[in-house]
Amino acid sequence: MPAVFGRRQRLVLAALLSATMLTAFPAVADTFTVSLDQAQIMRLPEKVATIVIGNPLIADATLQSGGILVVTGKGYGATNLLAMDRNGKIVMDTKVQVVGATGANLIVVYKGAARESYSCAPECSPRATLGDDNKYFSETIGQSGARATQAQQGPK
Repeated sequence: MPAVFGRRQRLVLAALLSATMLTAFPAVADTFTVSLDQAQIMRLPEKVATIVIGNPLIADATLQSGGILVVTGKGYGATNLLAMDRNGKIVMDTKVQVVGATGANLIVVYKGAARESYSCAPECSPRATLGDDNKYFSETIGQSGARATQAQQGPK
């Protein structure tokens, strides 16, 4: 009889320790990966009222109706995304990882330490990407801005 009682004690102790460990340490957050300058759709749990992005320089999020969240990669790195209900209770805590653009159309050219990015579909054109050489990046953004301004003004 004492052996059975000892076994029961061990089982109860193991169950209590397991329950204590589950409540003492939060669950590891899932990782949601999005490419730089791209948007992805995420489905949210029910009753989400507020979204918080840890670092808005890395990712941005827009809450849509029907529990849909649009997450956009703004800068390289990782941040977290919290979803809360109306009472402020966290119903989701997710890591958002923003990675570099990929694909067959992206070409990266290295000139010594200077980097330039191009979109090639089917012809190659400059593409301003975080991490590009400062001069190249500024010139590419400047041309894009000038073009956008001219398009808004219309023909003269």
